[in-house]
Amino acid sequence: MRKSYLKTFLTILLIALIYPNAFAQNNDLPNVVILATGGTIAGSAETGTQAGYTSGKVGIDAMIDAVPGIRELANITGEQTANVGSQDMSVEIWLLLANRINELLASDDVDGIVITHGTDTQEETAYFLNLVVNSDKPVVTTGSMRPSTAVSAEGPLTLYNAVAVAANPKSKGHGVMLVMNDQIHSAHGVTKTNTTSVQTFMSPMHGLMGAVIYGKLEFYSKPHGIHTINSDFSIEGVTALPRVDIIYANVDTPADLIDFSIKAGAKGIVIAGVGNGNMNAALLAASKKASEGGTVVVRSTRVPTGYVLRNAEVKDDDYKTIASDELNAQKSRVLLMLALLKDRSLENIQKLFYAY
Repeated sequence: MRKSYLKTFLTILLIALIYPNAFAQNNDLPNVVILATGGTIAGSAETGTQAGYTSGKVGIDAMIDAVPGIRELANITGEQTANVGSQDMSVEIWLLLANRINELLASDDVDGIVITHGTDTQEETAYFLNLVVNSDKPVVTTGSMRPSTAVSAEGPLTLYNAVAVAANPKSKGHGVMLVMNDQIHSAHGVTKTNTTSVQTFMSPMHGLMGAVIYGKLEFYSKPHGIHTINSDFSIEGVTALPRVDIIYANVDTPADLIDFSIKAGAKGIVIAGVGNGNMNAALLAASKKASEGGTVVVRSTRVPTGYVLRNAEVKDDDYKTIASDELNAQKSRVLLMLALLKDRSLENIQKLFYAY
């Protein structure tokens, strides 16, 4: 019996030494899990003033320990889900991340989730999660524009604010959020607008959803569109998403790009059209041919803001195309990939673009 007690004591002691915060839980605080995927926030460079750096060099535990006061906001657990620059984000990681989030949020012991992520594709990941997370608990994506070694690196405060939002009961029901630069954006409306500025993320169509200043937050509005717990999309049992390609329209865009995509296995195509989702005559004809052959074609736009209107300059009914409404090309791709998991009519897919 004594050997059994001794073995248990030594096991607990070993856990305490390896995970010093494992027994430091405060029952008065919410429980937040941080899922790290890499990105600039975990990046490092040889000097503090150079533009070049390597993403995903800093592990999640070191990131948490670098933020003073963060454990006063919540009981925090960190998991290294992936470790990539967000240019290398993949559908495989999306599915892994979403399934893990759904698993965690199904537990009464988890009150919120934070995902650290590179900024290049963060809006796509946030929007994907906004459609497939099956909970109204707070889910927050965050990152930084400067690596951890940079002069004035904003990552620590950004992570602090993200945890504050995820830990706050007021955040419940706001869908997946993106928190950076003291701002709270909805996954639906946010987009990256600048290559290097810390003010890169904006929500040009609906505006900010809220603000968070040194952990103190205020919401101005609810998110637009159906999301999270009210979404009809499910990734249960899904191991891959249908291929959807984006074709960027310009002067004299060759129509054979659509043929190449279909031959490569694309089940859907998003046209980042000019103006109101427009394209030249050859591309329109190829789009109609693709649609009649069973490939869904969505008209989005390369223009930063505005709606792509159905049956305006392009008669969608004639060409059998879908108008993206206010979704940009990259988010249109995300929605179309999920829509194609089921056999749906073009009319039904169009309704999804209005609703989500």
